[in-house]
Amino acid sequence: MQECAVYNYQAHALIEVLHTLQESFGYLDEDALRFVAAALHIPPSRVYGVSTFYNLFSLKPQGAHTCVVCLGTACYVKGGDNVLAAIEGCARIRRGETTAVYDGIVAGHQTPEQAVEKIEGILGHGA
Repeated sequence: MQECAVYNYQAHALIEVLHTLQESFGYLDEDALRFVAAALHIPPSRVYGVSTFYNLFSLKPQGAHTCVVCLGTACYVKGGDNVLAAIEGCARIRRGETTAVYDGIVAGHQTPEQAVEKIEGILGHGA
């Protein structure tokens, strides 16, 4: 993999290498993580630790569409957890699972009902 060679196989380039691989393949599978560890001469546990610490990395293929629900303190206080629960129920998925959903469109200040209406429209479940 050329990604490691670009950074001269330096351990400090771990995040950049992982980012480049994910851009190329869409996610980081076990083989890619092992290869990066060997190429950069660092323990696989460090590569896995970095790839699971940062939210921008994914260890499994992503769906064609994405939906991110803010669960930070301010969003949680304003009902973000209720919005997530409504979306999970409507789309019949749990957090981290895959199906067709929002796809990166920011839809602020959503009520659970508004979020469900949007998801139903995208999934074709009604309305």
